[in-house]
Amino acid sequence: MRLAVVGLVANGVLVLVKIGAGLLGNAYALVADGVESSLDLFSSIVVWRGLTVAGRQADERYHFGYGKAESVAGAVVAVMLLIAATVIALQAVREIVTPHHAPAPFTLAVLVGVIAVKELLFRRVLAAGEALGSPALRADAWHHRADAITSGAALVGIALALVGGPGWEPADDWAALLAAGVIAYNGVRLLRPALADLMDRAPDPDVLARVERAAASVPGVRRIEKILARRAGVGYFVALHVEADPAMPLRDAHRLGHDVKDRVIEAVPRVLDALVHMEPEQDPDPPTDSSRATL
Repeated sequence: MRLAVVGLVANGVLVLVKIGAGLLGNAYALVADGVESSLDLFSSIVVWRGLTVAGRQADERYHFGYGKAESVAGAVVAVMLLIAATVIALQAVREIVTPHHAPAPFTLAVLVGVIAVKELLFRRVLAAGEALGSPALRADAWHHRADAITSGAALVGIALALVGGPGWEPADDWAALLAAGVIAYNGVRLLRPALADLMDRAPDPDVLARVERAAASVPGVRRIEKILARRAGVGYFVALHVEADPAMPLRDAHRLGHDVKDRVIEAVPRVLDALVHMEPEQDPDPPTDSSRATL
């Protein structure tokens, strides 16, 4: 939440700096970069709101909580990346075919500062997103990196335009066009996992293996027949089919189920809740008809 707010404030300041410097310095790549940052501003608002909603507790309307709001936020941010790439590409093509003056040298200094700020935000937000397993934070981090890429492309393009002299004015526009392709790639890469979480894709095998080991370690558990899990925000809801002694009294089986649930949540903190279905142990090698006849 704190990083989302920091990104929100930083993007707001950078939008004003980029667009103002671009207009004063006759640098379209910097103006386009400012437009992309305005989309960053919107995406930071989306992430902040998504994290706020995802943090709500389950209630009578949403029995499994609001964790999916985070995946929705991640998907929205990814779509904003794709929109930003399209807008920048279209504007870059238009500027390439339209003669214009070379940009002012001071715009280079502005871009150096922008890149430094954006790269710092990228590293901080991505580290938090990886630590928490947050798709929304990861998407927001890569949006910061995408902004740094467009700023870097603008820096190279403006430098070429200034060094090359007459005839090199569209260099920054070509750089912006190249950056648009990189942004579009990142948008697609981030959209796929967000949609997968919304479709209740199974978590990584490592998470399932940890859940199985924790459940199997409880005394009285004979075998783990099945594990089903789905993601909700940064956590998981898990359902387990646990086999135990067929002669076990119902009260003891109920207690064993609670022990399994407690052990799983303790061993895998990202498990928000576990539903344990107790079953009688099945004979792994039932006798064949011929063996029964022999007996």
